[in-house]
Amino acid sequence: MAKRIHSFSEITGEYDVVLCDVWGVLHNGVEAFADASRALAAARAAGLTVVLITNSPRPSPGVKVQIRDLGVLDEAYDRIVTSGDVTRALIASGPEKVYFIGARKDAPLLDGLGVEAVSAEEAGIVVCAGLRNDEKEKPEDYRAELEKLAARHLPFICANPDLVVERGHRLIPCAGALAKLYGEMGGSTLIAGKPHRPIYDKTLEEAREVRGAFDLSRVIAIGDGMPTDVRGAEAFGLDVLYISGGIHAKEYVTAGSTDEVRLQAFLAREKAAPKWWMPRLQ
Repeated sequence: MAKRIHSFSEITGEYDVVLCDVWGVLHNGVEAFADASRALAAARAAGLTVVLITNSPRPSPGVKVQIRDLGVLDEAYDRIVTSGDVTRALIASGPEKVYFIGARKDAPLLDGLGVEAVSAEEAGIVVCAGLRNDEKEKPEDYRAELEKLAARHLPFICANPDLVVERGHRLIPCAGALAKLYGEMGGSTLIAGKPHRPIYDKTLEEAREVRGAFDLSRVIAIGDGMPTDVRGAEAFGLDVLYISGGIHAKEYVTAGSTDEVRLQAFLAREKAAPKWWMPRLQ
């Protein structure tokens, strides 16, 4: 059973490296969780290396600016690795004519890769960074569009495997929800972000650049997403600190209080075995 902790400092002595999710752990898309930033900054001050690992489709420089604007402390981390960073290799290795699905702010994902954004009819591959307007649209709104793409057997590169993220107190659909729908139609999806191995390989590579060699038994992953953060880290053999107050909170939180029996039952249903849990990182 996952063990409840009340402060990250209770367990930092057991680890050398922290791989920390961003959206849902450090911020909710509207504002930063101040205690979370301070907890990671304290861990770094105690000698740990912190690499942020996020399914954001943006390359890491853009995410650094975004999270700073939200209030995440620069001193909370050493490096950032995004799904956008590792997805760019998939895009660069594919057809040059790309059908892009996503908001305008995510277009830098294609910059400098030698690809051309074209119409659906001209494209040899689909690249999805998210919904075009995730405030108003739902994945089902894309069904007819995706059916036409799947009928042409176009590979579908998903730059953000998350199904949903928190934005304030709401859950907002992400590119992963469109990839799921595409797969249900029989389409082929290509994903490098969490829970898949490429993003973990890259993140650990960044950690080694900062501190040198370390043992994987001294690495802890922090996250709130069961299909991405938790499953990805556990598949890689890493210890996990589960942040229970994130996207799955409705499964076991009532009137602002966590029912631990329901929480443990939820983890059992998900076949997940995080070593630790806490509602919010602090």
